[in-house]
Amino acid sequence: MRIEPNTTLKCVADFIGAKKMIGSPDFIISGLNEIHEVEPGDITFVDHPKYYSKALNSAATTIIINTDQVDCPDGKALLVHDCPFDAFNKLILSYRKFEPSHSMVSPKAEIGEGTIIEPGAFVADHVKIGKNCIIHANVSINNHVVIGDNVIIQSGSVIGGDACYFQRRKEGFVKFESCGRVVIEDDVEIGALCAIDLGVTSDTIIGKGTKTDNHVQVGHDAKIGKYCFLGAHSAVGGVTKVMDNVSIWSMSAVNKDLVIAEGTTVLAYSAIDKDTEPGVTYFGVPGDEVKKKWREIACTRMLPDLVKKL
Repeated sequence: MRIEPNTTLKCVADFIGAKKMIGSPDFIISGLNEIHEVEPGDITFVDHPKYYSKALNSAATTIIINTDQVDCPDGKALLVHDCPFDAFNKLILSYRKFEPSHSMVSPKAEIGEGTIIEPGAFVADHVKIGKNCIIHANVSINNHVVIGDNVIIQSGSVIGGDACYFQRRKEGFVKFESCGRVVIEDDVEIGALCAIDLGVTSDTIIGKGTKTDNHVQVGHDAKIGKYCFLGAHSAVGGVTKVMDNVSIWSMSAVNKDLVIAEGTTVLAYSAIDKDTEPGVTYFGVPGDEVKKKWREIACTRMLPDLVKKL
């Protein structure tokens, strides 16, 4: 998420109640992002020693951290806070407060020429919809969604619901507030009863020409490439990058933080838990190259006969 106008280290330190500030008070902060999506100028957070090095060596230039027993890299700044997660959430909410809607289709939404919004559809204030789209009945398009031209969204789908991102604590779960967007490019069709979640701090993207069947879930900050197909009841985990021309067939799941290479095919009832190779077909749980997996299944079926011969 971009911060406009830019702010300074001192302003953020005062706002979140930082215990210590390491860096120039005038150090510029131009964005805020969760660690997977950071860019130069961004502020991020880290609250576990396992990830200190990753955060300190990331593209982020300001880090909220719960220790001062680390070296601050050159060209960066640190804000020491007892609970970086809460501090970051407070910062998010200062820029992206929840705004209740007062109409089914907000007069503030930008809706292109020739676009049809059917009765019962909800379109929030901060929404842009391109030309010649069809938004069917009972679709919900929440705030901070951008939709291109010639897009069709079937009934019951929710575009821009909050990310499913929580921190577990002894007293229960604490929600990580969402301040990203959903961007749906031109010529996309979203089936009925699908859910495309907001990015936590960046964009969830559905690429040009991609089609989904019904009951598809796309997690926060996922990037779906151009001309992909997602079958019914398939799910793509958060932050995963699905490259162009990928097919993920029905009832399949792709784990978070993966790269699904261009031209990959995932057959039905599969679960992918590792990066894939370009143009390869995968099958099974856990998913593997299809012929290898079929040989594995064939060998498994032979085991009872082999045991009898022992």
